Amino acid sequence: MLYKFEGATYLGELSARVLLVLPQDVVDRARALAGKTTAAYKLPVSLQVVLRALIEEALKRDDHPGLLSNIERQAQAVRQRRRTARAVGTRRGARSGRPARRA
Repeated sequence: MLYKFEGATYLGELSARVLLVLPQDVVDRARALAGKTTAAYKLPVSLQVVLRALIEEALKRDDHPGLLSNIERQAQAVRQRRRTARAVGTRRGARSGRPARRA
């Protein structure tokens, strides 16, 4: 979130670090957008800035049917991957739950 303070814009102190795993084509498209934006505004625009802006804009449209169907599709895919991983682990004789951590 961007905040204004005495005319200057800065990122708020209430930020959190997030690891985001994305398909390569999504990263490539976001990089292309960063390049277009850099050229258009003659201002360096990073991949992080583009992703942050895309997330903020999407959250403003939280009731958009396309956004909701995309979220549902991704949640179903994660559920299927986890279900498959559990089934494979059970067939191999692994215990259910998280694997033990290595020291």
